[in-house]
Amino acid sequence: MKDIEREILLGFWKVHILHHAGEEPICGQWILNELRRHGYSISPGTLYPLLARMEERGWLKGKSDPAGGPRARKDYRLTLRGRQVLEYIRAQVKELYDEVVTDK
Repeated sequence: MKDIEREILLGFWKVHILHHAGEEPICGQWILNELRRHGYSISPGTLYPLLARMEERGWLKGKSDPAGGPRARKDYRLTLRGRQVLEYIRAQVKELYDEVVTDK
């Protein structure tokens, strides 16, 4: 199952993160709980580097309280580029859903 997580579910996690960051600021612990609620098995050691890569790509913008030190909670928001990526992915997911699930 680990190979399925790495090869397929990692993309689902990214879509989930982009979706929620577009609704309101999210933090790592919240998204961990949200993904687990949906049955995804993800560790902090997987999530936080993923969030960092999404931020490096310009899809998310993270902000933390400088007085909180290096381990301060970081809230992530969707950027304009992230919104464009999310809209593109939504169209792709709809097309895939129509083909795979509804046989249209």
